Amino acid sequence: MLPAPIPFDEAERLEALRSLNVLDTEAEERFDRLTRLARRLFDVPICLISLVDSDRQWFKSCIGLSQSETRRDISFCGHAIMQADIFVIEDALEDLRFADNPLVTGEPHIRFYAGYPLTLSNGHRVGTLCIIDRKARRFEPEDYCDLEDLGKLVVSELEAVQTATLDPLTGLSNLRGFDLLAKQCLAKCQRQQQDATLFFLDLDYFKEINDRFGHQEGNSALVAFASLLKEAFREYDVIARIGGDEFVALVSHERSMSPAAGILSRLRHNLARHNIDTPIGYQLEFSCGTARFDALLPSSLERLLEDADIHMYREKQIHHQKHDEQN
Repeated sequence: MLPAPIPFDEAERLEALRSLNVLDTEAEERFDRLTRLARRLFDVPICLISLVDSDRQWFKSCIGLSQSETRRDISFCGHAIMQADIFVIEDALEDLRFADNPLVTGEPHIRFYAGYPLTLSNGHRVGTLCIIDRKARRFEPEDYCDLEDLGKLVVSELEAVQTATLDPLTGLSNLRGFDLLAKQCLAKCQRQQQDATLFFLDLDYFKEINDRFGHQEGNSALVAFASLLKEAFREYDVIARIGGDEFVALVSHERSMSPAAGILSRLRHNLARHNIDTPIGYQLEFSCGTARFDALLPSSLERLLEDADIHMYREKQIHHQKHDEQN
């Protein structure tokens, strides 16, 4: 068996995949209707929308298989994303790369495979729309055209999801994206008996920045603060701009080890450095409230947001009171 190779742009490819915000999300009719159509069109028992993650292929839509993912190294899709055009294996038993692959010798007993590489507009191939049969078969020229047409529809849907869940100004998740990702994170915390901390952050004096320096400078302040958040938090933490000057972040952690103090200390240090290095007539300041998710006594995301918002508002009042006393 030849293990699935690793593309030269793997780091950027994985970043593009994860920015779609679809990994480990619930099934969606917009994708399932395309796999149902492909299965009917090609008369195959199995059709998948497979997204190739770092060590697995995960199925956003799966018709004909009970698994939701398989190992990347044995995947056919891992081979398919190495090329720009459709990857076809008409008889896996006759192909030395796959003849002893466990997906061929065991369930689901793949003999035929055709995968259209899902290529985003940025050029990165994140997965495939693939059709699978348990018997060998030919793939005709018109079949290539049909699978390509359906594959392009899948790409359109994937990029529509990304557009709908990203804040265009900062590149962070928006409220919808945060709701999707944070609920996944909390569900995982509950399964693995981990806690989490929700941070609710609000830029101070943001209205004054807009009023004094204009909305373009206000946007620059938001972008700068978003960059500082990405520096302070881990790359796999869930960070979002949920509206105006309001940002949130969700961090999972071991039950006895809350990272809140360390993260806020790092953020304030980076913020102070930014204010020194970027003398633009005002300083970025923020207020922050936190709420703890207990895996043994879980709260809803809505309740965590409410509690953290209340805490943030109290901190803001104290911050403004001290500012007024100093001036």
